[in-house]
Amino acid sequence: MFSEQTFQFLEQLHANNERDWFDRNRQRYETTVREPAFEYIRSMEGHIARLSPHFLVAAKKTGGSLMRVFRDTRFAKDKKPYKTNIGIQFRHASGKDVHSPGFYLHIEPNEIFLAAGIWAPDNATLSKVRMLMDEYPDEWLSIKRPLLRGRAPFDMHGESLKTAPRGFSTDHPLIDDLRRKHVIVVRHLERKDVIGKAATRRTSALFERAAPLVKFICEATDLAY
Repeated sequence: MFSEQTFQFLEQLHANNERDWFDRNRQRYETTVREPAFEYIRSMEGHIARLSPHFLVAAKKTGGSLMRVFRDTRFAKDKKPYKTNIGIQFRHASGKDVHSPGFYLHIEPNEIFLAAGIWAPDNATLSKVRMLMDEYPDEWLSIKRPLLRGRAPFDMHGESLKTAPRGFSTDHPLIDDLRRKHVIVVRHLERKDVIGKAATRRTSALFERAAPLVKFICEATDLAY
């Protein structure tokens, strides 16, 4: 599983983000990053299946739950070739990318967090979620409020529109939520939460807490949960 050696590699990759260095240290990447990530993913199979059988949990190099280490630099000013974080997404089986409903774990030396929901969906998908919030406001609030309260609260995350979305008034009781471009909650973690077996125990419990939000999104967008 993840260890201090995982973080050491990511820190060194941040300082040496070039192909020659990565090629010389490729085996370290395999043993301290990719294999621990695969082990974590495998350890989550049963936990995610208990939440829903419709989310992808796959420990494989391409098309699986672990995001690729290579950055897409085609249109980026920053041409560094490698990501210096670990990104793991358990996305809905109907989706093809990170814009699908799902559960996410982000690990890098200075920022570790867990997220659940849907990030940057297209307008049609987002409109469906807004319509369900509007139609069932009490159900939406019964899901949202417990997540933002308590000893270990999540935060609603992401950008919002500057005004009300089309079809909704600016004085709508749920206007802050309706203006969101992402419907996602985030919980920041510490290193101790993701090192060793604690990663499975800690993240599975948090994903379970956030599962009603993901279910709400799936229901809004006619996806099985």
